[in-house]
Amino acid sequence: MLDGSSPDPPIDTDGHGTHTASTAAGNFLPNASYYGLAGGTAAGIAPHAHLAIYKVCTSAGCSISDVLAGIDAAVGDGVDVISISIGGFSTPFDKDPLAIGAFGAVTKGIFVSCAAGNSGPVERTLSNEAPWLLTVAASTVDRSQRATVKLGDGQKFNGESLDQYPTSSGSLLTLFHTDSDSYCKSLNSSQVEGKVVACSVYRTPSYTANLVKAAGGVGVILISTIIEGGIILDSRCNFPATKVSNEDGARITAYATSATKPTVSITYDGTVIGTSPAPVVAFFSSRGPSTNGPGILKPDVSGPGVNILAAWPSDTFNFDSGTSMATPHLSGVAALLKSLHPGWSPAAIKSAIMTASDDKDRDGNQIMDQQHTTAGFFAMGAGHVNPSKAADPGLVYDLGIDDYIAYVCGKFGNTGARVIVRDTTVDCGKINNITESELNYPSIVVAPKNGTAATVKRTVTNVGQANSRYTVDVEVPTTVSVTVSPPSLSFSEVNQKKSFLVTAKWTTAGLPTRNAEANLKWVSDTRVVRSPLVVSIL
Repeated sequence: MLDGSSPDPPIDTDGHGTHTASTAAGNFLPNASYYGLAGGTAAGIAPHAHLAIYKVCTSAGCSISDVLAGIDAAVGDGVDVISISIGGFSTPFDKDPLAIGAFGAVTKGIFVSCAAGNSGPVERTLSNEAPWLLTVAASTVDRSQRATVKLGDGQKFNGESLDQYPTSSGSLLTLFHTDSDSYCKSLNSSQVEGKVVACSVYRTPSYTANLVKAAGGVGVILISTIIEGGIILDSRCNFPATKVSNEDGARITAYATSATKPTVSITYDGTVIGTSPAPVVAFFSSRGPSTNGPGILKPDVSGPGVNILAAWPSDTFNFDSGTSMATPHLSGVAALLKSLHPGWSPAAIKSAIMTASDDKDRDGNQIMDQQHTTAGFFAMGAGHVNPSKAADPGLVYDLGIDDYIAYVCGKFGNTGARVIVRDTTVDCGKINNITESELNYPSIVVAPKNGTAATVKRTVTNVGQANSRYTVDVEVPTTVSVTVSPPSLSFSEVNQKKSFLVTAKWTTAGLPTRNAEANLKWVSDTRVVRSPLVVSIL
């Protein structure tokens, strides 16, 4: 019973859980599609993994007690990976029930991945920031449900639509838009009857489309918001519609209001694969830096989270977007790595995922955000997940439970550490406490003061080949100098550990106003192990 009402049924009535579960480990299913779109054989990331699903959210929300009960049940059932597509507010780790519950799971060797949250693109909006969690950001994929807008003056724009009506003959219809009613809330049928109307989205795309339909319009061009930028979230309107980016929308409305007789045609092209740029970090994906752990770079990594096709309770499949959709992609990758390397710790799996991720898009350019600017590490984490490379990372940055306990002792003392570890016998006075910069994390944050250098230590474990040698390669902006000692690491055997020091110093006069981002790479004949490096002003 919840609030005196009858409990929700154990099955999914919302769709969120079905979608995320099938993304992580759904089995192979041929001829999957959404009303004929994005057709093909569907499968989760780890299609032969066993799914254990715990319903912790109801129509009343996600109560902390239910979330903790779900984590405890999963631990008791012996799962290998826990995928948590639940966001929230930034909370100190010793007061964050999800972080506390997940710590208990990690002590049992269970990998835990969590959604970064959907409060972007504002900075410092992350949830699930604890270093024992994999914090997952969301990016686009290179697939579009294409609907092309062609204006009477010859301009063409690629939009998207889940309402793929028969391909038009190319005939032009009258285009209508007025800046005084850009959201189309007060359309006059005498103005829009038989016309295609360009509208900024009011409430929802389908609601806006219905306003146009009710006024006698025959089609609608939906314009994404300024915040959405170049990201187009798919939606179904049951009406001839296409959604375009904010910048393309501005060009369309400029033509509509300046041309003497503006005309337009919409051509529906179905599913297009191989679109560029991709991946692009989603506008909604919560950004760092972490409020509660600024010395640890978060999010950790990004995964596909925009217009993702997966299973749905009411219809066979559905498109959905969010860091909730990105998280099970990473959970599935973690399951595959756990199967391939059963002796790896959760930290080793995280390291492989992060250091093998891509910071370039499919065309070899820097990954961008929704505003077509370079996506920094606080938006995408180390980069976009690359499962194949993660299977053979060469080196990993490993961590054990004792390392995490030393960290929480250093950060929270006895009181907070005992809450997180859930052990009243923890005595931080007998533990060599460490700071965030001393945690052997795959990403590196260095915070030098004005005119002085700062140094951090890292240790890597060889999980590649015996008799291997790695040489350091550091890509840094001109505002900082970074040295790594020693500049090369040689390993005579597998599982051998080697440590190195990273020293950073600002080269500019005075303390800069922005962080500097760099890549630290350990390069062998066959592998590149890349760690994101932030020289911080914090």
